[in-house]
Amino acid sequence: MCIDTPTIKLLRASVLVAFSGACKLHIAFLFLDIEPKVTIYLAGFLVIYATYTLDRATGSEEDKINKKEFTSARKDIALVFCLVSLAAGSWLFLQEDLLFISFLPFIIGYIYSKGIHMGRISLKLKGNFGMKNLTVALTWSSIISAIVLRWVSIPVVLSFVFPLFAVKSFINTVIYDFRDVKGDSVAGIKTLPIFLGEGTTRSLLQSMHIILHLWIAIAMFLGFVRPEITMFMTLGLTGLIYTRFYTRASQENESRYKKIMRDVIVDGEFILAVILDAIISF
Repeated sequence: MCIDTPTIKLLRASVLVAFSGACKLHIAFLFLDIEPKVTIYLAGFLVIYATYTLDRATGSEEDKINKKEFTSARKDIALVFCLVSLAAGSWLFLQEDLLFISFLPFIIGYIYSKGIHMGRISLKLKGNFGMKNLTVALTWSSIISAIVLRWVSIPVVLSFVFPLFAVKSFINTVIYDFRDVKGDSVAGIKTLPIFLGEGTTRSLLQSMHIILHLWIAIAMFLGFVRPEITMFMTLGLTGLIYTRFYTRASQENESRYKKIMRDVIVDGEFILAVILDAIISF
């Protein structure tokens, strides 16, 4: 059986970002000194996988250029995987009285990719300047914040958890905008790299990254959150790398190695942080 068909590529494309999402939850739990909840991590993985796979399976015009490898994939099979994954994740969240979490990213993801049309009213987030970045950032930060609210106070969530994952997610989505400049330009989508230019966008992301990590350092020093040095160092270093080396428009002949490294460093930074922390703590 061939494991490199367009359908298989589509089905496995969201595994890394879903696993990264589970690791984000674990990191939030560690910073806040909450006992790890494997059930919640797994539920998060399944729901995130369903949401991102749905977005890829129902790709738009720019995706035909940016993600050509998915154009001939069996979308019906992908949708079945989405439904099964969403159902399983929802059931797990239900066991923790967090069922509403399951549908938040799914609904926002659908609205973002397809929009809502009611008569003369048309709401579509995709394509509007900065809305993709803002939507993804708010979705990640809102979901993680809503989950940890069961154990910590609102001030802690609003001052640490929400900004941590909002800023990180915003930066990551803009990094991928650099990869997708060609397709977005053809589709008329004004992303930050297109609208502000590469240099200005790079400086913006680097400034956001440095300010965020200064705040994390202060929060740890003041005892506001648990001092997770390995997490702090790993996320800080990977952020410096991708805001420096992956803030340039991708070329047609971009090497497979560079593509893999971008995914590993950007989507995989939280995974790397969890792995390194586990090794050092062993």
